[in-house]
Amino acid sequence: MADKISDIRPGASASIEGEITSIEPTREVRTKFGKLIRVANATVQDESGQMTLTLWEKDIDKVSIGDKVKIDNGWVSEFKGSLQITAGKQGKLEILGKE
Repeated sequence: MADKISDIRPGASASIEGEITSIEPTREVRTKFGKLIRVANATVQDESGQMTLTLWEKDIDKVSIGDKVKIDNGWVSEFKGSLQITAGKQGKLEILGKE
């Protein structure tokens, strides 16, 4: 059962379903081990609200604007006052189809 975006709180895991409404350009960041990795932020929304979905590496190429996605066991955090979710190492991003 998916959580509603409006009910999600930082510092916990959550599972959501929603539509990708925007995707920012991909950027590269350096890990603490010095490796460069790709990251991009997208906006995901459901009927209750919207939040930032942080996409890493191969997940960036999976999603397009208009895709309906499901994030299982995603990690929720807060950055500059806004909620973010990422599939991370424990979670899974699944494309459910186009809206």
